[in-house]
Amino acid sequence: MIQQRTNMDWMLRDLAESVPHARHAIVLSADGLRLAQYGTDPDTADRLAAACAGLQSLAHAVGHEFPHGDGRMRLVVIEVGGGFFYLMAAGSRAFLAVLADEGVDAGLVGQRMRDLVARIGEHLTTPARSGEQIA
Repeated sequence: MIQQRTNMDWMLRDLAESVPHARHAIVLSADGLRLAQYGTDPDTADRLAAACAGLQSLAHAVGHEFPHGDGRMRLVVIEVGGGFFYLMAAGSRAFLAVLADEGVDAGLVGQRMRDLVARIGEHLTTPARSGEQIA
């Protein structure tokens, strides 16, 4: 796991540095475990990962309200004073999150996140922990 995390860290650096105003990028498991990070300290990344786990769970619940949808969360975007937060499904039980300042190009963030997920999505799959149901 340590070697895989190191490899993902540089991929997150490429994502964050290619988008002006991007601040933090993290990869997390569905249960909020930080798998990789860039642009932040481990404590902040862990807090963000925990928040992301809650957000993806809420988005999953809302997704079931669409009668012809598959109920899966694909993308959550939150705008707050000072910037934006993006959370994207990135593999089976894995997610990619980016925090960006106000001046960010929302289309560019989404495009770069989708590109990264398309390139490495199958490598971001995290197995369910024992006794845990798959969301």
